[in-house]
Amino acid sequence: MTSAVPIGPGTRVTLRFTLRLAGGDLVDTTGNKPAVFTVGDGNLLPGFERAMFGLRPGESQVLPISADNGFGAHNTRNVQRMPRENFSKDLELEAGLIVSFADQQKSELPGVVTGVSETMVEVDFNHPLAGKDLEFEVEILEVEQVSNEIARARN
Repeated sequence: MTSAVPIGPGTRVTLRFTLRLAGGDLVDTTGNKPAVFTVGDGNLLPGFERAMFGLRPGESQVLPISADNGFGAHNTRNVQRMPRENFSKDLELEAGLIVSFADQQKSELPGVVTGVSETMVEVDFNHPLAGKDLEFEVEILEVEQVSNEIARARN
């Protein structure tokens, strides 16, 4: 028996989704395999969660997600120029190559090479979907109230 609980704080949601760029290019999909998340657990960005608030089991929608509510604006400060000598001589550097670095906490930090000259390499550390408007197509399969959490005021 499906509940009539709407998606909101304190709910666990089972859904299928397809994520596309606003122009229609496919980014990701669950296909026929459902995904499960609990609102606020960090598995979905808050902007994706908020866009689904109020949806109930059995509903399907295409939700527009602006860049600001998705992966954020493209930040030019996240594009770094580094001396070519910092890279292995065996590495064939070209635009589009994804390279992995370690940040100060020793966590993996991927970057995309966007330019290469004789002496410098330009690497973009923005999320690949930063600055992109998206369409989030969802089919809500199940919504379950799992806690009494109430919505927190958001700025």
